Amino acid sequence: MKKSKITMIIGVLLLSGLFVFPLWNITLEAPQYPIPLGMDIYIYKFADFHDNDIQNINLMNHYVGMKYIPETIPEFKIFPIVIVLMIIFGLIVGFGGKHKLFLTWFILMTILGIAGMYDFYLWEYDYGHNLDPKAIMQFKNPDGSPMGFQPPLFGSKDILNFKAHSYPRLGAYFMFLGMLLTFIAFLLGKKEARHRQTN
Repeated sequence: MKKSKITMIIGVLLLSGLFVFPLWNITLEAPQYPIPLGMDIYIYKFADFHDNDIQNINLMNHYVGMKYIPETIPEFKIFPIVIVLMIIFGLIVGFGGKHKLFLTWFILMTILGIAGMYDFYLWEYDYGHNLDPKAIMQFKNPDGSPMGFQPPLFGSKDILNFKAHSYPRLGAYFMFLGMLLTFIAFLLGKKEARHRQTN
């Protein structure tokens, strides 16, 4: 089997790591919490970083009017199906397709990844800005508007006396590496096609 196809198949199979490892993590640091509170985000669930972290985050957020972190969201049903379909499509392309289809798979996966990040941003925005007006504690911006508590999409951010961190986890690195390999597979396939034409 050609190197391009082997590389494509390996890259596609790396996406299966998303079913084992978390995709993203949000951590909250504050003086009153010697051990930071954290939440791992898989493609199919939210999970405590430490025992009872999500429960403690929900209790804390209740005071400022933020919604409870739900046990499930619609995306947890959609994302696994999308990943399984992309793995199946990628394997079909890897075993029998031409190198141009490798690029098609890579572009499609890139679009889906961007759409997923945008959906995550919208969820964070709603979570941090759609506050209960009857909350026990209410904070205002200098202009008098209600203060938002949206965690960062990527990186770190100060929110009152908290520092929120939002970074990819191992599942995301599996996905990024897999996508990189599929692009390399396209380049290898292109090189192999040129080699065939010259011989």
